[in-house]
Amino acid sequence: MFDLPAIQDALRQTGLDGWLLYDFRGSNLPARRVLDLAGKPVTSRRFFYAIPSEGPPRKLVHKIEPGALDHLPGEKTVYLRWQELEEGVRALIGGAKRVAMEYAPNLANPYIARVDAGVVEFVRSLGVEVESSGDLIQRFEASWTDEQWAMHQEATEHTTEAFTIAFGLIAERTSGGGSIRETEVQAVILDHFSRNGLTTSSPPIVGVGPHSGDPHYEPKAGADAEIRAGDFVLIDLWAKMDRPGAVYSDLTRVGFVGTEVPDRFESVFRVVARARDAAIARVREAFASGSPLRGFEVDDACRQVIEEAGYGHAFIHRTGHSIGEEVHGNGAHMDNLETHETRLVLPRTCFSIEPGIYLSEFGIRSEVDVFVDAGGQVHVTGGLQTRVLPILADPAASGR
Repeated sequence: MFDLPAIQDALRQTGLDGWLLYDFRGSNLPARRVLDLAGKPVTSRRFFYAIPSEGPPRKLVHKIEPGALDHLPGEKTVYLRWQELEEGVRALIGGAKRVAMEYAPNLANPYIARVDAGVVEFVRSLGVEVESSGDLIQRFEASWTDEQWAMHQEATEHTTEAFTIAFGLIAERTSGGGSIRETEVQAVILDHFSRNGLTTSSPPIVGVGPHSGDPHYEPKAGADAEIRAGDFVLIDLWAKMDRPGAVYSDLTRVGFVGTEVPDRFESVFRVVARARDAAIARVREAFASGSPLRGFEVDDACRQVIEEAGYGHAFIHRTGHSIGEEVHGNGAHMDNLETHETRLVLPRTCFSIEPGIYLSEFGIRSEVDVFVDAGGQVHVTGGLQTRVLPILADPAASGR
């Protein structure tokens, strides 16, 4: 829901003169969501919507699509020629000196960098300082409603049940010397999602042995591996309720096809679990004390545990990512590896915590989701796995 007073209040709090929102053929999904355009036909021509910190907004739309922003408040200017487009942007800017756009300086954050360089160059040529709208996007696009939080919890019930089903099937098929292919387990998970009204952007990861050591392994029919007794297995799955506005649950668990887990797996898992718990503790401490918390600080807390254990070289991705209507959302990531994430961790946002150690023989990742509610209470969803699951001993214990 477009909330002009709240946006203008946020602009005043940050000392910005305005927010200039722009889209071309759906290139700026966060802006489209802020402007209540999600689900509406994508326009074929450029539009601009200027929200000043004080006063009414202003629109700039093409003559072919003059009604593109009619659902929003503000005076409309219609352009046709390129000269009219340039003059229209000048008029939108007015006397503003600092405006926010979906821009990230240098190589900072590709999730925010949705406005092309030429547009930013033109705005700057007008004597305007362009700032990143990263925290504004978090507040007005990545923040969850109460309904979305409820749908996340509903989806989490089904995703956690999927682990029990998947590990149970592995136990059934591998007992007595049998086997099951990675894609067969994958198919059972997808069937479970379908039967319970969930949808997903892509199939889950089911990786055995060395495949578990590839963070983005994708099992494919005909090129997947068999799972047998004595194998280590990683399952990473993500899904959301198949409803408008639904948000994802994204979880990872690991197991060993046997009744007892060898120490070479369990010892690495303990390091990963300590790192996961250190990241969660950092979030809890910040919100309990009312201290500002930025994404890179959560990554630092997590990564330090793994580095001190001597596995820093094997932790090859960020600690976590924003979660929203896409499994990788547009809010702050828990990252000081791939990017230096300086955006704040804000109430009503959700993100994964998923440290991993990836070795040539096997890889271990433990992933949960963290949601900070409007009051600053920190919720961990998906259950904290406390050991490598001994699949042949107790497949139903996948949540412990």
